[in-house]
Amino acid sequence: EVHLVESGGGLVQPGGSLTISCEAEGFTSRRHVMGWFRRAPGKDREFVAALPTVSDYPEYGDSVKARFTISRDDAKPTLYLKMSRLTPEDTAVYYCAARRSGFDFTSEYEYDYEHWGQGTQVTVSS
Repeated sequence: EVHLVESGGGLVQPGGSLTISCEAEGFTSRRHVMGWFRRAPGKDREFVAALPTVSDYPEYGDSVKARFTISRDDAKPTLYLKMSRLTPEDTAVYYCAARRSGFDFTSEYEYDYEHWGQGTQVTVSS
């Protein structure tokens, strides 16, 4: 059975940085496209970033490009999201997600992801 467990969320000041993690249990992360989504209060869930299985070239949502970096450690396996130059608009619950095995490319649509973590809260505030 697949489990995705996020950690590392918390309170950070505007302009600061934070790295959150997602531990994957039940599969080898390289065989699954994995990504991050977020849901801000009162808003729909939004695509943040994802990594394909066939390369290390990520896809990012427009609102986080040049500020966030997605990466993975296949040995663990764990997915990371390093967030820099954070603003209050980045406040949200961040979710780790994985596509079904056999789908090798990223997607920005949440319905393409089969497995989800429980989420970790990131709050950007002074």
